[in-house]
Amino acid sequence: MSAEPEVVFNVATDPARVGWLPEPLHHRPVATAPGLVAAWLGDAWRADLVVQDIPAGGALAVLEMSADGLDDDALAAVVEHALTELDGEVEESFTGG
Repeated sequence: MSAEPEVVFNVATDPARVGWLPEPLHHRPVATAPGLVAAWLGDAWRADLVVQDIPAGGALAVLEMSADGLDDDALAAVVEHALTELDGEVEESFTGG
């Protein structure tokens, strides 16, 4: 992502912008930790996010997710969609959307 890691993390953990996560996780993170780490828990769902600085500038968001009833391919698609949505939320934070 083209934003600074702190910006990405702040957008990701903002309760007003949780739409990037699957619906069962639409709430504030259950935990955050130093180093730009957050976790969400929902019925049968879990998401863990780590946002890292990348040398070329910007941020790398690493999202690990589990959900009962989803196979690996379906879960990979959910994670990819969530990260795309997060990127959109980060861009909107710059454009005032």
